[in-house]
Amino acid sequence: MAELEIHHESEHKIDPMGQKVGVLAAILAVGLAVVTISSHRTHTAAIIHKSSANDAWAHYQSTRVKYHNLELGTNLMQALEVKQPAAEKMLADYSSQLKKYADQSAQIQEEAQRADKAAETDEVRGLRYDIGEGLLEIALVLSSLYFISRKLMFPAIGIIAGIAGTAIALAGLAV
Repeated sequence: MAELEIHHESEHKIDPMGQKVGVLAAILAVGLAVVTISSHRTHTAAIIHKSSANDAWAHYQSTRVKYHNLELGTNLMQALEVKQPAAEKMLADYSSQLKKYADQSAQIQEEAQRADKAAETDEVRGLRYDIGEGLLEIALVLSSLYFISRKLMFPAIGIIAGIAGTAIALAGLAV
C-alpha cells in the first residue's frame, strides 16, 4: 500500500515580512473601502443638493414672473389713468400681492443659494475623498507588489501613499 503524504503549512518557509505586508494590505483595503463609501455618499449628497438648488431657482423664477406680471398690470392701469373703484381695488390687491411675491422670492433665493453652497461644499469634500481613494488604491497595489518581487521598496512607497491618501481623505472632513 502506497503511503499518503500530507503536507502541512508549517513545512513551508514562513515569511515574517510577508505577514506584515499582508496585514498592511488588509489595513489599506479597509481604509480604501471606508474612503470609497464616503466618496460615493458625498457625491450623492452633492447631486441631491444641486437638484434642490435647481428646484428652488425654478421656483424663484416663477415667483419673479408673477411679480413682474403684477408690476406690468399696475403700470398699465396707472398709464391708462383708470380711476374707477374696481380699478382702485385691483391696484390695492396688486400692491399686496407685489409685497407677498417680493418677500417670497427673497426667501426662495436664499434657499437656492444655501443649496448651491451645500452642493459646492459636497463637491470639494468629494474631490478630497476621490484623491484619497486614488492614493489608497496605489498604496494597496504597491504594497501587494512585495509578494511578486520580495522588494521592501514597494510596501515602503505604499505606506507613504497610504498616509498621504488617508490625510487627504481626512481633510475632506474639515470642509
